[in-house]
Amino acid sequence: MDNPEWARILRGMEQTSDILIVGGGLNGPALALALAQTGHSVTVIDALAEKVRKNAAFDGRAYALALASQRLLDAIGVWDRVAEHAQPMLEIKVTDGHAGSGPSPFFMHFDHAEIEEGPMGYMVEDRHLRRAFLDAMAEATGITEVSGRTVVAQDCSATGVTLTLDNGRTLTGQMLVGCDGRRSGTATRAGTKRSGWDYGQTALVCAIEHDLPHHGVAHQFFMPPGPLAILPLTGNRSSIVWSERTETAQHINALPEDEYLQVLRPRFGDFLGDIRLQGDRFTYPLNLTIANSFIGERMALVGDAAHGMHPIAGQGLNAGLRDVGALAEVVTLAGRRGEDVGSVLVLERYQEWRRFDTAALAMATDVFNKLFSNDNPLLRIGRDIGMGIVGSLPGLRRGFVREAAGLTGDLPKLLQGRPI
Repeated sequence: MDNPEWARILRGMEQTSDILIVGGGLNGPALALALAQTGHSVTVIDALAEKVRKNAAFDGRAYALALASQRLLDAIGVWDRVAEHAQPMLEIKVTDGHAGSGPSPFFMHFDHAEIEEGPMGYMVEDRHLRRAFLDAMAEATGITEVSGRTVVAQDCSATGVTLTLDNGRTLTGQMLVGCDGRRSGTATRAGTKRSGWDYGQTALVCAIEHDLPHHGVAHQFFMPPGPLAILPLTGNRSSIVWSERTETAQHINALPEDEYLQVLRPRFGDFLGDIRLQGDRFTYPLNLTIANSFIGERMALVGDAAHGMHPIAGQGLNAGLRDVGALAEVVTLAGRRGEDVGSVLVLERYQEWRRFDTAALAMATDVFNKLFSNDNPLLRIGRDIGMGIVGSLPGLRRGFVREAAGLTGDLPKLLQGRPI
């Protein structure tokens, strides 16, 4: 073993799994767990060390999980690990107006009591979700994790997939899945083109503590520069996703904490009493980006690697988990039929299932943002009347509630709470 040449060969020795997943954030581990449950061997590669991902301090980030997404997490063994940290969303109130002048008298109010299934969704902090996924993967059979390494090359051919890592190690599999975000290296290396545009908006994200209880009510307040979402967390805390013009957002984020709150308070209002920042605050630019194809030779894209959209409806992670459910179901059923799970015929089924739905959702969020992020008086009158009509019709309200809960459309089995 002292032979340098032999040591070099061992370091570069290939390790094989059925499916290689690049990206260990949320969608990648969810897909790995779903596939491992049905007997597939999976390797998950992430550039960050596991210690960094697992021990991340609270930074204000949280996700609105639709009821259908909660069902998927339950089906893959993750929900019980985060349930105590989850805040049910019982109502959603949507209003329109200007900072400091209060909302329009026309609004939309959605209550979970209008459906039989339960809360529309849950708010869960990023730090709890990531830790739960890592713990679940560590205990699962058939999942190998490679942390702290980046992929520098990929070769997808008719016979299989080979990945080369930055330390020279190679991994092989039948299929490659990119869960590596909007700037997906997997998609780039495959030559996948993207379509989309920049919104000229930046989201300011933080968490706040407030004096009064939120009672599980989520608020969406539309202002001319962009929407402000106030999303309930456990305790007297809420997550803030606040969109402003990019130049304004950069200026606000650079302010000291007390001045930052002075800007936020007139937008937030006083309905929850005094507010205080909790944890870090950060920004991210808002754009629309959709891969022209969700698949390539022995490759599929999932989540933001396939489609990144405006957070106006809080559907980013939910859309990614629908991808997870669809791809896991397509691959599992194909494997049971004895098909090559990485073949184009199998992957096309995934793309046909998900591409139209995600494109429609992306366009809907785009139109909604453009309709509300302006101060055109005619548009204001039209949207206020529209909100008043929706709010007064039980059938329309119920439809919106079911949509918010993720219960519409062609749902994969895991999002119905059923095993594949």
